[in-house]
Amino acid sequence: MEHIKYEYHRPRENAFLGLSTDIKQDDAYFPVRDHTIKILWNRNTAPVQVCVDDYTIILKPNQLVSITYLQEVSFSKTQLPLTSFSFNREFYCIIDHDEEVSCNGILFFGTQDLPIVSIPDTLQQRFETLFSVFVEEFTTPDKIQGQMLQMLLKRLIIMVTRLAKEQLIVKALNNDQIETIRKFNVLVDIHYKTKRKVSDYAELLHKSPKTLSNLFAIYNQKTPQHIILERLALEAKRLMNFTDKQNQEIAYELGFNDPAHFSRFFKKMTQFTPSEYRNSQLMQA
Repeated sequence: MEHIKYEYHRPRENAFLGLSTDIKQDDAYFPVRDHTIKILWNRNTAPVQVCVDDYTIILKPNQLVSITYLQEVSFSKTQLPLTSFSFNREFYCIIDHDEEVSCNGILFFGTQDLPIVSIPDTLQQRFETLFSVFVEEFTTPDKIQGQMLQMLLKRLIIMVTRLAKEQLIVKALNNDQIETIRKFNVLVDIHYKTKRKVSDYAELLHKSPKTLSNLFAIYNQKTPQHIILERLALEAKRLMNFTDKQNQEIAYELGFNDPAHFSRFFKKMTQFTPSEYRNSQLMQA
C-alpha cells in the first residue's frame, strides 16, 4: 500500500481535514485540534489492533470505526498501515447537515459502543473509488477544493452510516426510535456530570422515563440509567489514565461531593477501587 498523507486547512475557521494511509506514522504530523474526529479504515488483508481508552479493539479487513474527541486513541499496538480520515467540527459540522450524518450522528454518538462497520464485498470497489477521488481532490488546490472535500467526506459518512444502520441498529426500531436513542446518547455525553437520572433526560427529550426504558429494552440489554452511570465511570477511567489528577480531584470534577462516595461508585461499576484500578493499569503498561 502506497504511503500518502494530505491535509486541507482553512485558517480563518481553523477547519481541517487530513488523510493518511498510515495514521500511526502520521498522527503527530496533523496538528492537535479540539473536536477532532477520526474514521479509521483497515484496508489490509489482516486484522489491525487499535487502543481506545483502556481497551483494545480488533479491526478486521475492510472494517471501519469512528473515534470521537471524547475518546483517547493510541496506535501503540497497531502493526500494519491504517487508513484514517481526520477532521474537526469546524470542517464538517455545519447546520445544514441531516442530523444522522452530522458530527453528532449515528456514527459518532448514536450508539453506546464503538460502531465498527464492515464493508461488504459488493461495496469494496465503491469505497476504494471514493478513496481515489479523495486523493485526486487533495492534489487539486483551487478555490472550490474545500467544498469538494466536504462533499466527499459527507459522501463517505453517508455510505458508512447506511451500513451502520443495517448492521448495528435493531430492525424492530423505526427511524424516530433510532433518533431518540441517538439524541439520548448525545445528551448523556453533554450532561453526565450534572444529570444522573433518567427522568432528567426524558424531560429534555419530551418523553416519559418509561418510554425510554422500553425503547432501550428493545435496543440492547443496557438500561438508560446504566448508560448514564457507565458514561460517568468511563470519564473517571479516562481521567485516571490520561491525566495526573488525584482521586479526590476526579471525584469533585465528576460532581461527587464526597470522595468516599466516588470510590464506592467506581468499585460498583468496575469491580476495582480507584487505587486498584490505577495499579492494574500500571501493570499493563
